[in-house]
Amino acid sequence: MRGRWFSPRFPTPQALKDNRFLRPFARYLDRHFLWQFNRRGVAGGVAVGLFFGILVPFAQIFLAAFAAIMLRVNLPVAAFSTLVSNPLTFPPLYYVAYRLGDIVTGKEPVLPEAEVKADIQAAVTVQQGEITGWFAKLVDWAQTVGFPLATGLMLLAVTAAVIGYFAVDALWKMRSRSRWRHRQRSRRHLGGHS
Repeated sequence: MRGRWFSPRFPTPQALKDNRFLRPFARYLDRHFLWQFNRRGVAGGVAVGLFFGILVPFAQIFLAAFAAIMLRVNLPVAAFSTLVSNPLTFPPLYYVAYRLGDIVTGKEPVLPEAEVKADIQAAVTVQQGEITGWFAKLVDWAQTVGFPLATGLMLLAVTAAVIGYFAVDALWKMRSRSRWRHRQRSRRHLGGHS
């Protein structure tokens, strides 16, 4: 069941099926588990979205939606969670991933730290401002710092997905217990007055 908070913010299954770009996937969009807001579906959707949002610099929503269908988790939550990487978070995220990968792989830094920061910022600027050639420039830059960056991104993506899953799961359980205790107190309170 979709809560009052979710209803106006997420598209309905019918709206997505009617979208001309999503028609090839329409037969998959009928699956009820993609739209259920339950603990497992939402926690799984967050994990999938965080994983692809951090790991993949393009087509994140498409990959997260595909994974949500395969893993039977909430599709809108998975798609929304990919927004963890956006123009504001991209530079620090990729810098942290590079530094983490550099530490884990034990390799000497390919580029000085100041140059890495400048290159990340330049890659983001190119990505945001230039339509043609931005991907090639991003790939060229990524190849320069390739292995440490890829290692760091994988570690960050897996860590964020695991933390996201268990955090949502724990919060969901805490909220459920709190609501249950509140109902029990209300029943006792009403029972004492009858």
